Amino acid sequence: MSTITLAVLVPLLPFLGAVAGLLLGRVAPGFVRPLAVLPVLASLALAALVAARQGGGDPIDAATELTPTGSVPIELALHIDGFAALTALLVTLVSACVQIYSTGYLRHDARYASYAALVSLFTAAMLLVVYTGDLMVLLVGWEVMGICSYFLVGHYWETPEARAASLKAFLVTKAGDVPFLIGLFVLAADAGSFRITEILEAVRNTALDPSTPTFAAVERIDNPTLIALLLLAGVAGKSAQFPLHTWLPDAMAGPTPVSALIHAATMVAAGVYFVARLLPLFQASAAAMLVLAVTAAVTMIGSALAALAQDDVKRVLAWSTIGQLGYMTGALAAGDRSAAAFHLLTHGAFKALLFLTAGVLIHAAGTNSLAAMSRMRGLRTRVPDAYWTMTVALLALAAIPPFSGFFSKEAVLVAAEHAATGEGGPVAAGWIVLAAGLLTALLTAAYATRLWLRAFRGRGTEAPDHGRQPVAMNAVLWVLAVPSLAL
Repeated sequence: MSTITLAVLVPLLPFLGAVAGLLLGRVAPGFVRPLAVLPVLASLALAALVAARQGGGDPIDAATELTPTGSVPIELALHIDGFAALTALLVTLVSACVQIYSTGYLRHDARYASYAALVSLFTAAMLLVVYTGDLMVLLVGWEVMGICSYFLVGHYWETPEARAASLKAFLVTKAGDVPFLIGLFVLAADAGSFRITEILEAVRNTALDPSTPTFAAVERIDNPTLIALLLLAGVAGKSAQFPLHTWLPDAMAGPTPVSALIHAATMVAAGVYFVARLLPLFQASAAAMLVLAVTAAVTMIGSALAALAQDDVKRVLAWSTIGQLGYMTGALAAGDRSAAAFHLLTHGAFKALLFLTAGVLIHAAGTNSLAAMSRMRGLRTRVPDAYWTMTVALLALAAIPPFSGFFSKEAVLVAAEHAATGEGGPVAAGWIVLAAGLLTALLTAAYATRLWLRAFRGRGTEAPDHGRQPVAMNAVLWVLAVPSLAL
């Protein structure tokens, strides 16, 4: 089977699993769990095979035109480089862990069938974003994720908190999507194509002298600053960056496995991935790079300070996600896609682990959808699997060597230092990101330590003991602990 065929199957399998799960959820409930787990496991295996075949070599490109007219064509295009291959591997790994974990976490939930189908659809949409080579097809996955997040965050729709959180997530992200959509169309009009490779070629031509022979070979980008700023509005909404970050902490009203999926491998990662894929476009505008750097700095510091003030474990982790995404956008502002990609991958592993261990704490502490640290007492001996794996994940978050977060965060700070000293990207952006990154690293270590002490060494009220957690929940914790230790 060709690599292109395998790549097509990677998002197609969870999509088909979602459709089958919705159709059979009522008539054949016994098939719901296999249809939730098996397609994404198969997708994980195929994504690993695609990554192995791609092997960091030349990008894999293929396209079929959908609109053979005189207008700007829309194509079913694949563009898979090393970054895309590894990101797809992360997405399928985290999604598989979430689906397996959910069979235990939501085993008594009456709406599990629709939940599992939406998780599979969410996964398929993110994989479409990762693998596609056409921006209009990317937009489809981008918007489908927004719809899935609305329903999944509002899973417990009986509670006013869940209803308000799902509506807020939808509206805030849509506030960014409107300028994002305008930016995409202006970009396509300038470049003459929605195809990512042709857009990047047009960006290259923008920097050429008009007298050079190749200048007229491809359209130019006439408004790089306007386009970049419009696109960054959508990125800020999707990846919860200042000032469109407020929806993400409230989204904790949904089931904890959903939080792991959103924070680690879908939705919020999509914005960072988009900027990384089109980084030359943003680099064509000094103003856009400065805006990106300032946004990253404000997001990093503000979210770390907010995390220090939270009592709920999930809200600490939510603010932490916002800050770590700030590191990724900061690396991109410094002009280093590799550092941003590295931190995206390591963060995906340890943040998924943090949320899934938080789910175990919620069960053990006897709370409903949130885990207040002030209530926790004696959980270290009650949930040993969660204790050890959360310790690993928090060490990675705090960037303690030899855990994975140390190496990726170090790569971001090195990229910022190189830019600041004139060895890489924009100097001003480099200084801004470096200063904010160093301060945020200290604050991150502080709130990670505080969370660990209060969760496992706290003196809160005694909560009822719900016994040992299901094997499906504990098993995936150890699977995710491996890449958290060293990716």
